[in-house]
Amino acid sequence: MSRTYWAAGAAVLLALLFAAAATVSAASGGGADAAPRTPALHSPDAGFARDMAVHHQQAVEMSFVVRDRTQDEAVRSLAYDIANTQANQRGMLLGWLDLWGLPKTVAGEPPMSWMGTGDGHAGHGAHTAAPGALMPGMATKEEITRLGTVSGREAEVLYLQLMTDHHKGGVAMAEGCARQCVTPAERALAQGMAEAQQSELTLMADMLAKRGAAPRG
Repeated sequence: MSRTYWAAGAAVLLALLFAAAATVSAASGGGADAAPRTPALHSPDAGFARDMAVHHQQAVEMSFVVRDRTQDEAVRSLAYDIANTQANQRGMLLGWLDLWGLPKTVAGEPPMSWMGTGDGHAGHGAHTAAPGALMPGMATKEEITRLGTVSGREAEVLYLQLMTDHHKGGVAMAEGCARQCVTPAERALAQGMAEAQQSELTLMADMLAKRGAAPRG
């Protein structure tokens, strides 16, 4: 395995450790460093938890799809790591919403609207959602359908390109929470997410280059 792959794996492990610590902290009230109050319905803390749970769910879905479309062990291993990590993190985020007594969906709330509150960094590092995509970086239904119809190198390249876009959107959101969220454990988890996904972006660029391809846009 390449050094880049090991770096990405270490970053993913770090993110999971943050997630485990976050759950303990949230369940126990967080000790001396805990947030002074439960996050409000439209706070960055709650908005990030809701939006990133949706964002992660699509990454898990795409990762399971590509594992059935290729026999390439490097891509299958990456897909497994992404699916496992993001499914666990998604559980953490939804668990926080339960602990805070907040809904997992809010009717009429635009995706990522929480990034326009707090410190004035609205949209920092993010890009515009593609037509038909729910949030920046997310794939469209047509792209996911296509992923399920191609195979071999074509499936590998498409998955790596879609997941590269997905990670870029995820990193922008995670960095937004790291700046704006007030719950220390959630900020730590968001920072771990951003670092892990940055490492995976480097890995995926290398994997695309080995297949004679490159990230989109």
